Formats: sequence, C-alpha cells, structure tokens
Amino acid sequence: MVDLLDKKKPSGPIKLKNGWTVEVDRQACIGAATCVAIAPDSYDLDDEAKAVIIDGIQTDTDQRILDGAKSCPVDAIIIKDQDGKRIYPK
Repeated sequence: MVDLLDKKKPSGPIKLKNGWTVEVDRQACIGAATCVAIAPDSYDLDDEAKAVIIDGIQTDTDQRILDGAKSCPVDAIIIKDQDGKRIYPK
C-alpha cells in the first residue's frame, strides 16, 4: 500500500496546495476502485476496501484528482474549493 497522507484521517478531509479540500465519504464508498484506476497517485484502497487519500495527491494534477472523484459510481469523493463551495459532486 502507498503511504497515507494522514494516517489518523486517511479519508480526509485534507487541504491541498491549490486550496481544495478532498474527502472520502467512507459510508458511501463501495470500493469500486475506479478512482485508483484514474488517479493512482491520489487514491488507493485500504484494508477495508475503502478509498483513502495518499501522498501523491499533493503533486497530482487538478484534473486527474477531479477525474478520479468523478469516476466514483457513488460520488463518495467530495472536493471543495478554497471557499468551501463544492466543486464535485455539485
């Protein structure tokens, strides 16, 4: 498994360098892993098959982070801008 950005809160919320906040709703996550397929530097699955945010998210592109979130079939990845307004899902 890849290093977790925050071992205490691996599903976030975490603040990115671009001002976005990313969080995984663990209750909603079904472990489909499409986020991992699209953005493997940003997301991984933990031992419970739930998405977690990993270290590479800080250097991944905004588009790949967003595409990973959009690929989730249950919209479990929530992205907000620097003002707290939802970017995805709306």
